[in-house]
Amino acid sequence: MGGDRQSVKTYVPTEQKDVWRDHADELDMSLSEFVRTMVQAGRRGFAPAESPEREEPASEPSDPRGHDLKSGVREALESGPRSWDELVEAVVGDVEDELEATLDELQDRNRVRYSGRDGGYVLTDE
Repeated sequence: MGGDRQSVKTYVPTEQKDVWRDHADELDMSLSEFVRTMVQAGRRGFAPAESPEREEPASEPSDPRGHDLKSGVREALESGPRSWDELVEAVVGDVEDELEATLDELQDRNRVRYSGRDGGYVLTDE
């Protein structure tokens, strides 16, 4: 994982995407967060019993993409003028990405899990 983030693209029938989106909405999650969470949960079910899952490199939680606010704003403006709302969206998107990466890492380490029953993310006892 590290600080780099990569896009993963897949194609599913429209009906399947609608079902996933509805389920994500019920859980108050973005569709991307929902798919990542489900994939990570599924991976745990396929880990070989005799060997632990490969340890994935962790990102730096305080700044996983190596950006601070100033560099994020500068990066957003490199493509030309942006309105206030567009800049806010660019910065918020970075914060959401950082939060997502941190939650992914904590879930991979079984420190946090998503609990529909508890209404959100919870710490594990491990």
